[in-house]
Amino acid sequence: MLSRISSRCALVGPSFRRGLATEAATVSSELPSSSQIAPERAKKSSRPCIKTAIILNRAPVLTRTPTPFEKAYYSYQARLRRALHNPFPYDFYFKQGTLLETRFNIEERKRERLAFGPGFLEKEDISEEKRQANIAAVEQLAQQEGEGEELMPRVNQADVNLDEKSLDRSGQCNMYLIVKVTEDGKDIWRFPQGNVEKGQLLHQAAQKNLLAECGDKMDTWIVGRVPVGVYKPEPLLGSPETVIFFHKAHIMAGQVTVDGKNIKDFCWMSKYEVRNKVPRPYWESVKDILSEF
Repeated sequence: MLSRISSRCALVGPSFRRGLATEAATVSSELPSSSQIAPERAKKSSRPCIKTAIILNRAPVLTRTPTPFEKAYYSYQARLRRALHNPFPYDFYFKQGTLLETRFNIEERKRERLAFGPGFLEKEDISEEKRQANIAAVEQLAQQEGEGEELMPRVNQADVNLDEKSLDRSGQCNMYLIVKVTEDGKDIWRFPQGNVEKGQLLHQAAQKNLLAECGDKMDTWIVGRVPVGVYKPEPLLGSPETVIFFHKAHIMAGQVTVDGKNIKDFCWMSKYEVRNKVPRPYWESVKDILSEF
């Protein structure tokens, strides 16, 4: 019995061993060589180039102009408020027949006409000469008290001249600083930025790069130490990956001064004006950081 089993093993053994040898040869032929693995490891171990960029913002200096719907809503609320409020006891606060009482009555009639229309009030029971004399006396009193000054227009001269370098234009909007530089042989617009040195914090590098590119003639304030956004441009062939961290800052006084070498030009743009200046991938990474009003 044992001899029969041993004879069968002798017959099956060589073919079984050849099968194992064939599989081992197939697996070894599919494995990559060490020379192929080395470049991949070297590629993964390359460190990205870290940069910081400053989104320098000039906050709005004017209140936003209300929309037609908002104007109608506020006008309706004013009419309701005037219709439901108790009459003002002006005879308690103003002596009868004084100039202060006359001024209050003239101004109150203006407010009533503004709220309910010109045909709401009855005509005053005084002569036209007396009415004109009261108006002239009230205007003279306003000039003496410094109340006759005219408000400045909401449209600045920089808006009329389309001066993109002026901080006075578009007073209702947030304005952002972008600079014109030459990169890879072509001119592009971007936010001020620069490299991060070894051992340097991101917000410190951002402040340093802003001074290096835009001069020291500005009084600026970085909002926080934490970046508000990140942008990874498409790396060039054979170059390491670049990562740009965005920091937000405000300008309180001063203006940009460029040397004309590294920075060719600058301008202050609103959110949707920035969209028309910067490259499309760059805009997609910063559009949610910027605000119009």
